[in-house]
Amino acid sequence: MKEFYNVTGRIFDIQKFSVHDGPGIRSIVFLKGCALRCKWCCNPESQNFEIQQMTMNGTVKTVGRDVTVSEVMDEVRKDAPYYRRSGGGITLSGGESLCQPEFAKAILMACKEEGFSTAMESTGFAKFEVIEQILPYLDTYLMDIKHIDSEKHRKYTGRPNELILENAKKIAQSDTNLVVRVPVIPGFNDTKEEIEAIAKFAVSLKTVKKMHILPYHNFGVDKYKGLGRMYEMMDIVSPSKEQMEMLKNTALSCGIDCQIGG
Repeated sequence: MKEFYNVTGRIFDIQKFSVHDGPGIRSIVFLKGCALRCKWCCNPESQNFEIQQMTMNGTVKTVGRDVTVSEVMDEVRKDAPYYRRSGGGITLSGGESLCQPEFAKAILMACKEEGFSTAMESTGFAKFEVIEQILPYLDTYLMDIKHIDSEKHRKYTGRPNELILENAKKIAQSDTNLVVRVPVIPGFNDTKEEIEAIAKFAVSLKTVKKMHILPYHNFGVDKYKGLGRMYEMMDIVSPSKEQMEMLKNTALSCGIDCQIGG
């Protein structure tokens, strides 16, 4: 067995049969830890790298466990026939995989060793030197571009966006397929002007061909309660189908293929 199978990292879930995080049927490996603190995050248990206790439906569960790449592959390998029939594979998510770069790279290397398609859902908030080490093993980079205005980005996520936008430009010059993803959050980025600005940025990257807009939902509310945290966006309502169609058409008018959902 090659050495990278022995690399250890921290995950909090492996989700099977996903069709929303990359092409085909995929297994999503959720890594612990994130540099951002998005107010709408639906996986608040992913944000801290530490292993936590979360109460759900009156039951206390442990969130986070340390595993080797070999253990991850033992689990995702079970669904290999579905990947091959559908053109699917493995997607890294979180949290933010770039917070555990050696572990993320090792998983991707193992996937390539075994012939699985690879994808990563990521904010791109890391030094490019970190991202650059991962790109050779990554087929599809699903990159969250949440806002073009840096101050508004900082207000809602805890971080400015200059590094993210600069990294997007560099990733677009690689051989990895870069897809821009936008979580549409009422009050944050749900206007025609804001989506248009993101779409124009995506078009400027030249090699980017697709943009996904993802409607806000509050499915993670119970997790905040279970962690003893306050959910700040309790009163926010999901955008309507009509509004999402309008925003999709706005992006399409900028010259980029846009779809609702991933």
